[in-house]
Amino acid sequence: MQQASASEECAEAGPRSAAAHGVVGEDAAQADAAEDSERPPGLRLRGFASRELDLALDALGWRGNRIHAGVHLARKSLRRARATLALGGAALGPGAALIDRELRRLNRDLSSLRDAHALVETFDRLLRSHTQADIRPLLLRARRRAAAGRAAAARQARAEDPDLGARRSLLRVLRAGLRALPWADLQPEHWREAVAASLMRVAQTGARARRSGSDEDWHGWRRRARRLSQQQRALKAAKLGRDAPKFDKHQIERLGEAQDLNLLLDHCGKRSPFGKPDRVALKRFAETELARQRERIAGDGERAED
Repeated sequence: MQQASASEECAEAGPRSAAAHGVVGEDAAQADAAEDSERPPGLRLRGFASRELDLALDALGWRGNRIHAGVHLARKSLRRARATLALGGAALGPGAALIDRELRRLNRDLSSLRDAHALVETFDRLLRSHTQADIRPLLLRARRRAAAGRAAAARQARAEDPDLGARRSLLRVLRAGLRALPWADLQPEHWREAVAASLMRVAQTGARARRSGSDEDWHGWRRRARRLSQQQRALKAAKLGRDAPKFDKHQIERLGEAQDLNLLLDHCGKRSPFGKPDRVALKRFAETELARQRERIAGDGERAED
């Protein structure tokens, strides 16, 4: 992999230079925007991906009860860095695939902690939207069980990897590797082709999910739509907004909420943390909510295509 040059390192320090020279307020923002626009687009994309990995490193260092929020934010940043890598595709060389694979593995390694937190957040969201006296006691009992499971997951993670230090060390290595890729070689056709491919995948997976009703297909639709959203964020941050994809942000949010209900269903099996009566009631409730949510999403998608 090509090593980043000192001049490129200085170039990516552009957004901080205005403040460093005593320029503040609106003048600083204008100076930063002008300076950033002079950098090669590929280096701007590298700067975005590097900052996301910096955010992940910081978030994984959060301690105490903040560990769950930190893992959630870190995983979002890891996905954004991977989405940015995908904008470069093969033009970034074989090292990009290796780094992407390791970032994916790290993200999956954190998924058990994230799922434990997401389950509690799902109950919080359901409690906000369901005020019926017949369902709230069930949701409150289940939330208490989920919160206990979340605390146990955090204790286990701290015992296995204190302060998530091993994961953070790996991430520092991956960040260095990412920065050494030939970002300056990227041309507009590289990220435009990547965006076109993402748009096509979202359309294909959406049609497949609506047709099959398969949990796996719905999850695939959500992942593809989220990747498209992350690529839009990266391109806009790199001042390449004209090449950013257009998508329905609310649809992505609804797909995420549907996936949360799937997570709840996953916890209603034989190894469920909930007692049998609650497990049966929760499964029935989640299946009804999931069917309603998917019907709404599928209807919105079909109207958008008309």
